[in-house]
Amino acid sequence: MLLAIDSGNTNVGFAIYDGDRRCGYWRASSQANRTADEYAVWLTQLMQLDGLASQDISAAIIANVVPPANYALISLCRRYFRVQPLMVGQPDVKIGVPIRVDRPEQVGVDRLVNCVAAQERYGGPLIVIDFGTATTFDIVGPDGAYEGGVIAPGINLSIDALYRAAAQLPRIVVDKPATVIGKATVPAMKSGVFWGYIGLIEGLVARIQTEYGQPMKVISTGGLAPLFSEATDAIGMVDGDLTLRGLQLIHALNNN
Repeated sequence: MLLAIDSGNTNVGFAIYDGDRRCGYWRASSQANRTADEYAVWLTQLMQLDGLASQDISAAIIANVVPPANYALISLCRRYFRVQPLMVGQPDVKIGVPIRVDRPEQVGVDRLVNCVAAQERYGGPLIVIDFGTATTFDIVGPDGAYEGGVIAPGINLSIDALYRAAAQLPRIVVDKPATVIGKATVPAMKSGVFWGYIGLIEGLVARIQTEYGQPMKVISTGGLAPLFSEATDAIGMVDGDLTLRGLQLIHALNNN
């Protein structure tokens, strides 16, 4: 069985696959100082609830965008699962697609993993929108190449910035407001966040497609993807499994 670890700035996800069948998936908040022992206690107990044991794991792959967490995640795989994990982004790990940008080493591995899966499932050219800690727009060429993108502040980051910087503004939860014009502070804030991001999405998708010069499919992923995708025709499809599928594909590529 394969242990796939998707470690982001907000959450770290652990999925176990038996072939293409997902046997379990669990998430924890990202904490760079969390130890391998802490991960192991938490993860192995959850695995047991689903009838899985550490000795069932025969391989592991990690996509991590929080460098201080590397040691704990690698140690978790080595010590508790007795496997040497593949680390996406390392020179010896193939991802199977060209990276056509000025500084390939600076591209977040999560963005590359998403594009690998999007190319396999939908074929390029396409735009992959990931609603994560940042909201990213990534471009996949007709041949599957990663061709750059756009990075914008994430929705929850924007909400947190409003709350922290403005003394009289409360913390809000993002949802779709009933009207654009807010009749009180909280509805006005919700409208600004929700419809403001819809405007961001629609505007950037249109500008990217104009600059690219040909029709592009638009795929969204991440926790807030369904909420925003329902409110705009700019997004063609929601795929919440994109990152984990990409990790499966990259692992298979490096073990053939």
